[in-house]
Amino acid sequence: MGFSRIDLGIVLIYLVGVTALGSYFRRRQRSIHDYFLGGRTTPTWALTLSIVATETSALTIIGTPALAYASNLAFLQLTFGYIIARFLISSLLLPHYFAGELYTAYQYVERRFGAMTKKLTAGLFLVTRALAEGVRVFAISLVVSAVLGTDTLSSILVITLVTLFYTFEGGMQAVIWTDVVQFLLYVAGGLIVLWQLLQGIPGGWTQVTQLAQAAGNKFAVLDFSFAWDKTYTFWAGVVGGTFLTMASHGTDQLLVQRLLAAGNLRKSQVALIVSGFIVLVQFLLFLIVGVLLYAFYQHFPPPTPLARTDQVLPAYMVAYLPTGIAGVMVAAVLAAAMSTSSATLNSLAASTVVDFRRRQADQARLLRRSRLVTLVWGVVMIALALWAQRWGPVLEAGLTIASITYGAMLGVFLLGRLTHSANPRGVALGMVIGLATILYVRFFTAIAWTWYVLIGTLATFSVGYLASQLLPTRRATAE
Repeated sequence: MGFSRIDLGIVLIYLVGVTALGSYFRRRQRSIHDYFLGGRTTPTWALTLSIVATETSALTIIGTPALAYASNLAFLQLTFGYIIARFLISSLLLPHYFAGELYTAYQYVERRFGAMTKKLTAGLFLVTRALAEGVRVFAISLVVSAVLGTDTLSSILVITLVTLFYTFEGGMQAVIWTDVVQFLLYVAGGLIVLWQLLQGIPGGWTQVTQLAQAAGNKFAVLDFSFAWDKTYTFWAGVVGGTFLTMASHGTDQLLVQRLLAAGNLRKSQVALIVSGFIVLVQFLLFLIVGVLLYAFYQHFPPPTPLARTDQVLPAYMVAYLPTGIAGVMVAAVLAAAMSTSSATLNSLAASTVVDFRRRQADQARLLRRSRLVTLVWGVVMIALALWAQRWGPVLEAGLTIASITYGAMLGVFLLGRLTHSANPRGVALGMVIGLATILYVRFFTAIAWTWYVLIGTLATFSVGYLASQLLPTRRATAE
């Protein structure tokens, strides 16, 4: 047992392979339409898996088992809202995103409320996505450090530079097709770990269920209690999860960019909705892995106590998986991390180039600028990943960061879709009040992060609507 040279070789083969695959698509890049939307030629099934892989990241692979290890399967309740939200996005937002040649979600905001409001929402996206990705890159550095014995900085550089290279080279097509490979790899890795744990626990599944019951039923999923400070309940999952996903998949360029890359509206809707059910099964898989890890460590405690629960899976992979399988699983975790990181780099570059462009330029110049901006964001991600090690459990840290700003963003988009009288001045004031509300909730109340998006959305929408009536300006642009 332990991580051998064979395992290291498997990881290196994977890294070289995805880099080569990404570079292959460089020859197809002729314009930012190709670089950011993949020419809208990607099959629907590939887009579906790409959506799943993008929202999965290393936080799911590492953080989800850690949640079940420490508590139970209650996190799964969030996926109920994930599915509901996808139907709402498909009917409320996607038809308007496909009514024109859009590269970013924030071009829709410009169409409704003008260039300044577009820049406000795009700027909010850039800050949120960069911070959240810093947490994700730090999470994967835990695995790289465990495998290679490198320090945090070296581990972060390894994963970021490889991802940056193929994203820089191949653009969105490289991102989507490497996502497909990475999805298949990390799901296979999760199933392998599940099987290995069942083989390694004395008494197998029967012993697992006994230990889970003795620990307070670690297989519990539903919690119908209601408390604002309780993170994972049925109500927080259905209501909070719906608003969280409407924001993340309907207003965050990271995922909207994939939806815009579909050949038409119908294909985009199918890819989005089907991905929700795949995500539910995927979360269930990694939560069960967490319960199995709990049972395993009851029989075989780690020689040195783990500093944080996020280390339970990386520590098991390195110490207990057989030669070859350990390499596959580490490659799987790297795959999940690189999938989201590459998508983040491409979406950050898209929003920067498209939403903050001051003057027209020919396609060749825009393409060069897009690649340069991708490099700049890669450097920013490295810096933020180093900072993120102070922020606590990685899964909840990443989701909390996004939830603080998502409400304001979703409120703006709903003002655009559900009202005719909202205007730029009112919307801008709504955004400011929405953000201030959530910052107060975050730092001065005990309300759980699963409610942040709902609260922020309601504050932004209500203030934005009322302010638009009291502070009239030139009538808002027609939908």
